[in-house]
Amino acid sequence: MRRCLLGDLLAAADHLAALPEAARPAAMARLMDQAHAAHAYHRRFGRPHPLWGDGSLMARALADGAFPAVPRRDVVDLAALAVAAAALQDFRRRRQGWSGRAGCPMLA
Repeated sequence: MRRCLLGDLLAAADHLAALPEAARPAAMARLMDQAHAAHAYHRRFGRPHPLWGDGSLMARALADGAFPAVPRRDVVDLAALAVAAAALQDFRRRRQGWSGRAGCPMLA
């Protein structure tokens, strides 16, 4: 998966906020795995994956199109963002090993 920036996390959180709370961890894991696969595809073939984009988490989160409007509740948004951030940290630890570079595993 490509390097994740704040916009990637926010796009993933918007994706997750439209789902039931219990479904969010599995959905986030699927988004990250598909973004990772799309990045490998992009590196190998020099073009974005036809379904999952260029390998960024944002491209993958937006690839399914617009989600139904969710009433904007800060608690829901923050909970979805927390799921996205925690899952991304775990993904990076598993894939690259924890090095604590620059104190921010999400940007390492």
